[in-house]
Order: sequence, then C-alpha cells, then structure tokens
Amino acid sequence: MQNISKNTAIIKQTAHKLGFDFCGISKAEFLADEAPRLEAWLKRGNHGEMSYMENHFDKRLDPSKLVPGAKSVVSLLYNYYPEKDLSEEHPAHLKLAKYAYGEDYHFVIKDRLKTFMSVLKEEIGEVEGRVFVDSAPVMERQWAAKSGLGWLGKNTLLINKGQGSYFFLAELIIDLELEPDGPIKDYCGTCTRCIDACPTDAITPYEVNANKCISYLTIELKDQIPDSFQGKMGNWIFGCDICQEVCPWNRFSKPHSEAAFRPKNELLELFNNNWQDLTEEVFRVVFKGSAVKRTKIEGLKRNIKMAKK
Repeated sequence: MQNISKNTAIIKQTAHKLGFDFCGISKAEFLADEAPRLEAWLKRGNHGEMSYMENHFDKRLDPSKLVPGAKSVVSLLYNYYPEKDLSEEHPAHLKLAKYAYGEDYHFVIKDRLKTFMSVLKEEIGEVEGRVFVDSAPVMERQWAAKSGLGWLGKNTLLINKGQGSYFFLAELIIDLELEPDGPIKDYCGTCTRCIDACPTDAITPYEVNANKCISYLTIELKDQIPDSFQGKMGNWIFGCDICQEVCPWNRFSKPHSEAAFRPKNELLELFNNNWQDLTEEVFRVVFKGSAVKRTKIEGLKRNIKMAKK
C-alpha cells in the first residue's frame, strides 16, 4: 500500500512538472455505464460520417484491450485558452476554434507523454503502458470525469469546476496500481446556455448530433456542407467554440503559457488580410504543423465560401 501511495504521488508530481494543469486517476475497468449510451448514439447515426467511431467498440470501453494487464488510467488536462480571441480583434472576419491557433496539439502533448513514461520508468522501475492524446479508441472525457477532473456538461465536453473546458485531454494507460480519485457531481444545474446558443440545434442535453455540429461540418465532413446550414455557420471555418463561449464555467478560464499554442505571425497576417490571400503556398506556410491541415485547402475554402453566404 505504501508503494501505491508513493507511486501515485510521483504521477501527480510528474504531471505538474510537465505542465499539465490537472491530473486524475481511475481504476482501469470496463466502462459499463457508457456501453449502452455509446451503442444508442451510434445506432441513431449521430456520429455522421465518422465511421471509425463504430470500430473497436470493445476497446473504447475496456482499457485492458488496449493495454493488456492495465490497472490504472491516468487522465491529464492541458490548457489551451488563448490570451486573445482573434475573432474579437477582427469581428468581421472568419473564425477558427481556439485550439487551432497554434501548433497541432497531438504532437506537442505526445512529446510530453513520452517524457512522462520515461520519468516513470526512472522513478518507479518497469512500467508498461501506452500514451494517448485523441489518437486511439479511448473515451477521454469519460475517463477524465471518472477521475474527478470535471463532469460531462450538457454540451458533452468535460467541464472543470476551477477552470472551465478549454483543455486538451490525454491519458496514460499503465499496468501500475495507483490510488484512484473519485468522480465529482454535475454542476450544470438547470443551465441550458450551450443548447440555446447552438445555431444549428446540434445539442440536446448531454448529447451532440455530429451531423448538425459546426465542428463536424467544417472538419470531419468531406462532402459539400448542406445548403440547410447556410447562414447558420456564424463565420466559423474550422471548428466552433460557441457552446464553450457561452458556458458560465469558462469565466474561470486562464490564458495558457504554452509557447507552441500561440498563433504564428503568418496566421495573424491572414486574419488582417481577411483571408483574401489564401493560396496553396500561403496555406502550406501558415498551417504547417497546425491542426487546420486536416481540412486541406479545398476544405478550408469550402468552409470560407459557406461562412460568407
């Protein structure tokens, strides 16, 4: 038991040293409560064209199928809330979700996670496991909620009572027994601001229909955006922050201190020029190492055209 307490302390201390804002621990076990919810959501077709959501159903719910012998899930939150909202400085211009202002978080955080595992092996000894940052069939928000880092809000995002929801989520699934943290209560109460503010009616309490979600339409959808969304996109061309912007808990958000997440000068210039100079070459330079690359220039131009209608 002494080793369990000591190892748990090492995990929490290492998370803090590596810049993670919050760290919570869960016992690696089957997510029994999530199984029927996930199945029903998929059956309703609320995942849209994200067919990969149908794959590896068991792995999404059972961490031991991802890491044999898994005993603990370590959930981590990494703040990305920017110092300035680019759309506020350029209110007539187009909008990117705040998480896409800087470098692609997958690479930034994955490096931290690899360092995390190296530190554990040095401090504790042989630890087997895998690291994840939105990169495998892991139900990140559910694990984070299970470990007490927040609760799943009506917009389905993890909301931290102290700092809101502008976080990247990451996990270590390891074969080390640790002291689990318990979940906390839901503090959404009777608030429905996220539901009321969504211009496409994508949100019902505790569920999002991806087919109507602006983030899905501007990133995941590869076809043309249906005309029925004309005039409802709110100038969003990559992702959407509306349900976060109206959430009362995000008044506690604090600007991040991660240099890699600050917008590049080239992106600021693009905002200043109102996107008129978006050529293949400009796209390649501005969005090198950015999550926005996922849309490719054709997708981004499609989104710009839709937002301006």
